[in-house]
Amino acid sequence: MTKFDLISVGDNATDAFIKLSEAELNCDINRPECKICMRFAAKIPYESVTEVPAGGNSSNVVLGSAKLGLKTAYISNIGDDDNGKKTLAKLTVAGVDPTWVKQNTGVPTNYNYVLWYADDRTILVKHENYSNEWPLDNDQMSADWLYLSSVSDHDFSLHEKISAWLIAHPEVRLAFSPGTWQLKKGKEKLKDIYARTEIFFGNKQEAEKVVGEEFRSPTSGELVRNATSSEPEVVFRTSELKKLAEAVKSLGPKIVVITDGENGAYCLDNENKLWFMPTLNAQALERTGAGDGFASAFLSAIFYEQPTEIALAWGAVNASSVVAQIGPHAGQLTREEIETKIKSDSLIAQKV
Repeated sequence: MTKFDLISVGDNATDAFIKLSEAELNCDINRPECKICMRFAAKIPYESVTEVPAGGNSSNVVLGSAKLGLKTAYISNIGDDDNGKKTLAKLTVAGVDPTWVKQNTGVPTNYNYVLWYADDRTILVKHENYSNEWPLDNDQMSADWLYLSSVSDHDFSLHEKISAWLIAHPEVRLAFSPGTWQLKKGKEKLKDIYARTEIFFGNKQEAEKVVGEEFRSPTSGELVRNATSSEPEVVFRTSELKKLAEAVKSLGPKIVVITDGENGAYCLDNENKLWFMPTLNAQALERTGAGDGFASAFLSAIFYEQPTEIALAWGAVNASSVVAQIGPHAGQLTREEIETKIKSDSLIAQKV
């Protein structure tokens, strides 16, 4: 039996980062979702375009974990086109086993257009209609960890096969970061996956979608009005994030990690202790892959038997490096680089 430290499962895509300058943001103070606006029926100039193969949540995490020293494999689909070839080459060079990356004849590799404006992005996505197969026999391969994230599975057969494989391999621990399709399916449809999850990863908005609208966090204005502390927004936000993490944990995950953008990251551990790690002061160039960089480093730290407060610091250091580069891969760090940064800056999460 072949044994891996981490097997990652999920869609990948080639990302084309299109840097825009002639656009504007339209934000309503009562609705945190902003809209990017451009002139209609016009020719809009762009500054540059950068293509990055092997993008996507699960691909980003497996590449980051490989750089951190884990023995990794990847289960996904690509086309038999040039982008597919570039994806395989990138995985291979990074040390990721691509044996179970299926090349689909006559179908292109997923291709995303990333509209990069200021320090963030809006992504135009399209998932090709691949046949999702589970390539592992019960006694063929195992791993310490299985990482599952965004994957198109319209008939739900892939998730059922993953659940069956996990039942046959109780020694494998599952890390789950639900993507768009999985969030739309809802917690009831995925109850077996949540029940089997060791570590849940998601940002605040994703966690709210998992547990339902009743746990939606208030806006920053409501935070200030409802709190009484000298630091009302920080204290009240922490209280709300704890309730949110507890709600996610009630579905089955033993450890819940929720990132909250510039407000930092929280972890409700397997002893129900809540930990907080602030965002590190890094000049953000663009934010694609920040959450994946955080997840790969946190998960790798747990693999190396680091405590929660150090694993959160690993995540923050890696994420801060990712946002300083174009795309999700260029800023990913090695274990030595992360440990050097943590030691030099005395970084550690705090129990709250």
